[in-house]
Amino acid sequence: MKKIDITTWKRKKHFEFFSQFEEPYFGITWQVDMTLAKLQAKEQGISLFVYYLHKSLEAAMAIENFRYRIRPNGEVVLLDTISASATLMRDNETFGFSYIPYDADMTVFTKSVEREVERVKESDELFPPINTDDVMHCSAIPWMDFTAITHSRLFKAKDSVPKISYGQITQKEPGVYTMPVALYVHHGLIDGLHLSRYKIKFQELLDGKE
Repeated sequence: MKKIDITTWKRKKHFEFFSQFEEPYFGITWQVDMTLAKLQAKEQGISLFVYYLHKSLEAAMAIENFRYRIRPNGEVVLLDTISASATLMRDNETFGFSYIPYDADMTVFTKSVEREVERVKESDELFPPINTDDVMHCSAIPWMDFTAITHSRLFKAKDSVPKISYGQITQKEPGVYTMPVALYVHHGLIDGLHLSRYKIKFQELLDGKE
């Protein structure tokens, strides 16, 4: 982790401007092509959820702006790694937040997901033992092919964590599958240019390109 010197940071004016807002987040929703992702996950013998969760973290780490975080004291830091804080469902139709550490090895990452799934199912706790901002907030809504989404926000918390939501995978035409993705980010840290780069990188990784 690296502390950013805001006084010499090229984003200084943008950061100071948007940090004044009660709602500094903005977002975009788009459709990702899941056709090749479904094949990749099947070939690797892993769930499609684990596959696209892993690729969404990889895409975020590939773009520096997604690794910026604002600390409670106003400092900005650059993270080395981004893990997942994903919502996981229980049998009683409630959910719990998770902490799934990123690992480049898909087998290791899959085991981490499985452990968190079991922990959440066996607990009625809302938050995981590790609750930090070195994550992306991830939520899957596999029952809806949505076109937009909003988030509950506690403005006084001064959040800066990117938030990504994945929707229902549907077959738009024979052999072609798509999934809506909504991504919300802090405008003091991330601009539309970086969202566009994320969109491209995420699709490349889903398709199996490195």
